[in-house]
Amino acid sequence: MKSKILLLAGLIALSSCKEAVEKKTSIATEQTENAVVKEGTAIPQKIQVLNFATFHMGTTTDESSTEFDENDQKNQQDAKAIASMIAQFKPTIICVEVPWEKNEALDEKYQAFLAAPEKPTTYYGEVGLVAFEVARLSELSKIYGIDHKMGYNYRIGREIENAIDPKTHDSYYADPFKSTPALAVNMDTLPLLDKLKLMNHPTFLDFLITVNADILAFVGTENGFEGADEAAKYYQRNLRIYSNLNRIPMTQKDRVFILSGGSHTAFLNEFINRSPKYETVDVFEYLK
Repeated sequence: MKSKILLLAGLIALSSCKEAVEKKTSIATEQTENAVVKEGTAIPQKIQVLNFATFHMGTTTDESSTEFDENDQKNQQDAKAIASMIAQFKPTIICVEVPWEKNEALDEKYQAFLAAPEKPTTYYGEVGLVAFEVARLSELSKIYGIDHKMGYNYRIGREIENAIDPKTHDSYYADPFKSTPALAVNMDTLPLLDKLKLMNHPTFLDFLITVNADILAFVGTENGFEGADEAAKYYQRNLRIYSNLNRIPMTQKDRVFILSGGSHTAFLNEFINRSPKYETVDVFEYLK
């Protein structure tokens, strides 16, 4: 009972945070639109992007993972239900966390799924379980892999003599949720829909950027920037993923659904929200 109360309190806190973010965004948008109208300039139409965070529903090399049996029938049914929600976005382009150079193999797996959709596929976990079904419901003939693999050392702060700020770095990793206690939820105990709601919350996405990259800026030798350089590799990987997105031919009429691990979603949101070409749509309009 205590854990349920804590979870409820956490979700209420996250909901309040989301409302504040939305209000601030709405005010900023209104101010921008008013300024543009005064100048007599039309606001350009941008491509709508549903940028969706997930955990990896299959085998992963990530340092942390969420417990999920992709072969369990109930989990497969839940994933299919999520796909039905997302399909209401009516995407015309779907992008997933599969390397760009594996698009031919991705297409083969998707075509095989279309030939027998009654047989669930766990190809790349969430790609087969969710993205394939969203694409099928949206009557799309193909989907795109936009991932770009690059290695970087998460653990650099624990492997060198940190002369920058070991106190901040070490205390953060000792309790990453100290500054955001509402996120301190055992994800493995949540139903799939609640897991994904938590992962797509702005506070959680900000946390993923910090824990995966920014905290490493507190790490380095006396005259070195070892931590910042490792964090830069993760920024670089995500910028390259964004570059792969930009390789896909599209028009202003297209609607793009991106399904990827949460940290990639977090970085892509940053790039997309500053883009002259795209704009994100509210994931929670579809997670109902």
